[in-house]
Amino acid sequence: MNPQGERWTSDQVLALAPDAPSRKAGGRLATPVSWPETGTRDGTVWGLCKGSGSKPYRTVVDTAGPAFKCSCPSRKFPCKHALGLLLMWAGEEGAVTGGEPPAWAEEWITARREREQKKVSGDTNGETAAAGSAPSAAPEAARRRATLRAQRIAAGATELEQRLEDLLRSGLATADRAGYGTWDETAARMVDAQAPGLASRVRELGSTAASGADWPSRLLAECALIHLLDQAFLGIDRLPPALAATVRTRVGLTTDAADVLAGPDTATVRDRWLVLAQQDAEEGVLTSRRIWLRGERTGRMALHLSFGGPDRALDLSLPGGLVLDADLAYYPGARPLRVVLGTRHADPVPVTGPPPGGGTDAALAAYGDALRDDPWLDTWPVVLADVVPVPGQAGEPWQLADADGESALPVDPRCAERAGLWRLAAISGGEPVTVFGECGHRGFVPLTTWDPAPVAL
Repeated sequence: MNPQGERWTSDQVLALAPDAPSRKAGGRLATPVSWPETGTRDGTVWGLCKGSGSKPYRTVVDTAGPAFKCSCPSRKFPCKHALGLLLMWAGEEGAVTGGEPPAWAEEWITARREREQKKVSGDTNGETAAAGSAPSAAPEAARRRATLRAQRIAAGATELEQRLEDLLRSGLATADRAGYGTWDETAARMVDAQAPGLASRVRELGSTAASGADWPSRLLAECALIHLLDQAFLGIDRLPPALAATVRTRVGLTTDAADVLAGPDTATVRDRWLVLAQQDAEEGVLTSRRIWLRGERTGRMALHLSFGGPDRALDLSLPGGLVLDADLAYYPGARPLRVVLGTRHADPVPVTGPPPGGGTDAALAAYGDALRDDPWLDTWPVVLADVVPVPGQAGEPWQLADADGESALPVDPRCAERAGLWRLAAISGGEPVTVFGECGHRGFVPLTTWDPAPVAL
């Protein structure tokens, strides 16, 4: 167990921000130069932040709540100092080290834990045992925090069910008139319930209601998926372990990478992993990096996902076209895809040719199989072999057609403005090529093609 408590991811921290300016300001403060003193112990993080005055701001966070206290005059909750401290703690390992809290932080921590313990036990007269009084104190505190968070998420899911019921009772026809405010307020409630995954899906409802023709059917489909996720979490004890792990991930409960590698049920997979593509994207103050891999022997797909931010480099760089002999450990789930990189047995070397692939029918079948295990999947990685890109005409989407002309996949309309589609057509020259990308309900998103050398799109 991590003696500093379960570390969050940066996106979990940013999900707590009350608004975009707070996220930006918190990102600027997520650097050691702003914090002359920091520390963490048993799920609590504290620090002194340099401000405009002579005295630094005192900031302390209980991640189990989460709960925040800061001596700054900000009326936002959490303030930028709490966000900056948490971003630094969630980022590079060792940026915030363990230690004993100062008196001002210890006083607040102790008072808060005593109140929480009374709520859990129902004992208003009992005393809370001191931390460290027994070897099992830290694990017991972690279990208690996990139980409290699960209760908050369950309460949030129940509230969200009521809001969906109200929406459907009043009818979808006028849902687009509410604008984004209603959805943002509901999403904020899910953040309060410590369910960032639910919050993200609720925010998508606002954009769906303003997405053009036939938006009611798309809104109904999204509401159905949220309802399914709510009910799955509320009945999670009755689910098979793999599906339960998927549901936890979808609502926003993450597993630390170190726990994935060291878990008692973890079985690493050694293979020669072909790097199919690497894609970086800006997400507010963060940069995400997605690296797709395919096992040469096992044929398994894998996704390595990491985030970087101010003064924090991304974990790994593996451009497409390399092959890596390494151990990978999959995060738990009904359809495992995300991985942690374990032992590397050799340096990456260039690959000599494209990976094996299938036709468009096989791609749809692969996505369908994955969707059966995880109904909240948007896409699934596939390799298409011997396909020809066909530009769209008169507003129609591009297609990737099998060389025999029997079937084709539409390209995701969101790719229509990407110059990469014309690069793909130029590489093909009307001849069949091998293309890697993501196949989903909106269509296919091409990421890399081979003819014969890999070219990132």
